[in-house]
Amino acid sequence: MDKGVRRNVAIIDDDVLVRQALEDCMESAGYVVEGFGSAEEFLKSGSTLEAACLIVDVQLPGITGLELQGELAGAGNRVPIVFISARATGANRETAIRQGAAGFLAKPFRREELLNVMGAAIRP
Repeated sequence: MDKGVRRNVAIIDDDVLVRQALEDCMESAGYVVEGFGSAEEFLKSGSTLEAACLIVDVQLPGITGLELQGELAGAGNRVPIVFISARATGANRETAIRQGAAGFLAKPFRREELLNVMGAAIRP
């Protein structure tokens, strides 16, 4: 990956085991990772401007992944978002992509799939 590319990734997933696995995957690929259990936790953290990309579960308690995407866009934050979902529906995928998502992966997915989507999402 290019040295000039920001490598901060925020992972937002309420499943602790999934979040930890994603954090390990991204860290092993050289990303600087911060994990959050909810969209609200992420928004309160102040990390919204530091992240080069977000990995977000569609189904979150409180603010959903798609609602987070809309809130960030409404605030002028165009950070690339890669959605992940165990309940991927055509409607969710279509909405996410139409609203500018960088990718949408159905769980379970392969590590290589995620890394490929991430790499494309954060290229300058």
